[in-house]
Amino acid sequence: MSRVIVVGAGMGGLAAATDLARLGHTVTVLERAAAPGGKMRALDVQGAAIDAGPTVFTMRWVFESLFRDAGLRLDDELDLVSADILARHAWSDGSRLDLHADRNASERAIREFAGARDAAGYRDFCKRSAELHSALRDPFMSAQRPGPLQLVARLGPGGLAAMWRTTPWTTLWRSLAENFDDARMRQLFGRYATYVGSSPFAAPATLMLIAHVEQDGVCLVRGGMARIAMALERAARSGGAHFRYGAHVAKIKIRDGRAIGVELADGESLAAEAIVFNGDANALHTGLLGESVTRAVPGTRVAERSLSAITWCVNARTRGFPLEHHNVFFGDDYAAEFAAIFGAREIAHSPTVYLCAQDRGKAADTVTRARERMLLLVNAPADGDQLASRRWDFERVERHAFELLSRCGLEFERSDGDCRITRPEDFDAAFPGTGGALYGRANHGAFTSFARPASRSKIGGLYLAGGSVHPGPGIPMATLSGRLAAARLHADLG
Repeated sequence: MSRVIVVGAGMGGLAAATDLARLGHTVTVLERAAAPGGKMRALDVQGAAIDAGPTVFTMRWVFESLFRDAGLRLDDELDLVSADILARHAWSDGSRLDLHADRNASERAIREFAGARDAAGYRDFCKRSAELHSALRDPFMSAQRPGPLQLVARLGPGGLAAMWRTTPWTTLWRSLAENFDDARMRQLFGRYATYVGSSPFAAPATLMLIAHVEQDGVCLVRGGMARIAMALERAARSGGAHFRYGAHVAKIKIRDGRAIGVELADGESLAAEAIVFNGDANALHTGLLGESVTRAVPGTRVAERSLSAITWCVNARTRGFPLEHHNVFFGDDYAAEFAAIFGAREIAHSPTVYLCAQDRGKAADTVTRARERMLLLVNAPADGDQLASRRWDFERVERHAFELLSRCGLEFERSDGDCRITRPEDFDAAFPGTGGALYGRANHGAFTSFARPASRSKIGGLYLAGGSVHPGPGIPMATLSGRLAAARLHADLG
């Protein structure tokens, strides 16, 4: 029907390519990396492939729908295992708490950990989260981006009641105080704000819906997270999409106010009737794809950026702490941690550490390893393009992060070459226009979700997908963004 170029083989680009190819368009996916996935990547450490990006697979219905529409079955394409323990949480005072896939088991654990009132608060929190998810799933997450008034019209009386009960103008942290007395419980559930790169002290209470997303099912992917991108690439190819790797798009070409193709870094030009850009939208605004597309989307100021990170991909022995697949080691002062990142643009002295132990959990390989593969992550300011103004010291951050793990009982036997480190400047280099921000714009304030660009840009024929646009970051949301871009493009060309 039409020639369509998809720039970027991240989750949004892969989903858009799958749908557009199925609808009959001639689709070419251009990706400057050597493999699909975007931020969903694996790094080699001493011959072991370690997941170095997203580690959580949720919202299974998004992928079942995508594969079903492509004439495929999700269970045939991916080997998914449901996690019994969603995450293991630890504090330096020695306390630990597991969240379970079984809500009753979580309630019992919370009662033992924090008392009867917080266990009852957890029941109410789950109810509020489920109501909010039900209200927003179809009219917001799965639909073209609405404005505030449009969303009100779409929600209807039941949805509005759920929103009112959530008090979306309240911060997530303040809302959690209605359910939990124990500050550790507020830390645990406040961490959901970081799933979209934000601070629980500034993000809206609506983010509590992530609790229901997790309770609806967290899956582990046997063979590693990169298998998801490979499965989507196969689905797109089965519909006729073509892929070119090592293809660096330097410029989006515009004629008479409409996108007509791209120019590669080597000078090659490719024509198209429409383009789906699956990169950070800010790369367009800052001119990284040519001056003619800077008006396609509004820009994101440095103060509006979401979290970046420092990550360690480690292939080493551990002892002490009984790791699960997902583990969170909380810092001592949560408020100071986020004030440092979003205020002082530095990392606090006791940062929270997330650790994904890839060889633990139900999906782990049956092969016994002398070492185990781990991803460690500490949140950081997105200042990867502003190194001259950086004031925090990486060596101090690393020392304090591993000291926290040691206080929680986890020890490492590390040696030279057993770790690969990624910093904000590395994320900025890999994902241009971001400054290292991993989630686009921070979701701070009740109306920030409406500030994300929609799937149709301000330039004709240029469409947007990925975690920086509606409906937001994360594997399933980025996938939905690609489907929304494909639907809008197809309708416009139709």
